[in-house]
Amino acid sequence: MVVHRGGTRVVRSFKPHFVLVRQNLRDASEDHKNLLLGLKYGDIPSINSLQAIYNFQDKPWVFAHLLQLQKRLGKDAFPLIDQSYFPNHKEMMSNTKFPVVFKVGHAHNGAGKVRVESPNSFQDMASVVGVAGAYCTTEPFIDAKYDLHIQKIGTNYKAFMRKSISGNWKTNVGSAMLEQLPLTDRYRSWVSAVSQLFGGLDICALEAVVGKDGKEHIIEVNDSALTLMGDSQEEDRRHIAELVCAKMQHCCKPAGSSGATAAGTAGAGAAPEPAHPPPPPPVPPRPEEPPAPPSAAPNGSTVANESPSPGRRRDSQASQSSSVSGVSSTSAGRTIQTAASVDTARTSLFGRQGSVSQGDKDDTEDTMTNLRKTFAGIFGDM
Repeated sequence: MVVHRGGTRVVRSFKPHFVLVRQNLRDASEDHKNLLLGLKYGDIPSINSLQAIYNFQDKPWVFAHLLQLQKRLGKDAFPLIDQSYFPNHKEMMSNTKFPVVFKVGHAHNGAGKVRVESPNSFQDMASVVGVAGAYCTTEPFIDAKYDLHIQKIGTNYKAFMRKSISGNWKTNVGSAMLEQLPLTDRYRSWVSAVSQLFGGLDICALEAVVGKDGKEHIIEVNDSALTLMGDSQEEDRRHIAELVCAKMQHCCKPAGSSGATAAGTAGAGAAPEPAHPPPPPPVPPRPEEPPAPPSAAPNGSTVANESPSPGRRRDSQASQSSSVSGVSSTSAGRTIQTAASVDTARTSLFGRQGSVSQGDKDDTEDTMTNLRKTFAGIFGDM
């Protein structure tokens, strides 16, 4: 990209996301093939496609594909003009009737086109072709009543009639009268068949000549570099802009958006799935057991609740079991065990009173009864 700033020529490079080609790839003095190859290397989407634009580099190549259409559709359905191709200037002989239109090389807008009236003039033009080092084509001259210009932009079709009022045999040179015509099914079939060439043409135009005898002759096809005509040029530009936006929505969609689109089309009420699953909710801590209500001691007093350690609880339980076993022991060893039982029983009854549940009251009363019997056996009846 060349930019002029303050008289300084600055060249910068960039990579486009999309390209609309509204300029001929090749012309009489221009050749932008190197830029087209760069766009192809970058895999850039475009209108028309880069493949189609590449095929429009040479008009004889395009006309050869029109000949294939004529063979398939028939001469009456697709009235293509007769054309002869010469790869070089050697042995150029014309057996057609004069005058003929001589086209040298690849050019647009009437450049390189000469009307030849005689065989001598034809040989003179053959020498010009030899100097130019180009190919050439010849067509019979049609005394035209007017020209037809049929264009297609996306799904929009239009037909125009162009008639020269300056007397020039080239209707695109000098003054001309332009009028929009109703699009007939015949014209629509022509441009629809042409739009299927080279993988599909989003924008194209077909040019034909209508002789004074009323016969129609298709002469050439233009790609997206067609010339907009008439008072509907602004409308045509809007159609081109809408076509570009629609094509960009299809070709330039960011990665990962297809999944969101599919989720949106699955149903209006369906919510899209998150990209990452949410973390599991934290596990709430187990609630602590509520403290047991204070229980009454054997003498009617209330003992406050305590939270002894597990080891202390085991010791109290062991002491209770040892006191029970001391009842059935012999009298010789009963004194020592009973003394220990008295101390541990006091600890278990008063120190652990808050941790004893209502269901263990019966066991406590049995233990006290055994202790009383033990004391009676040692110290006498109480």
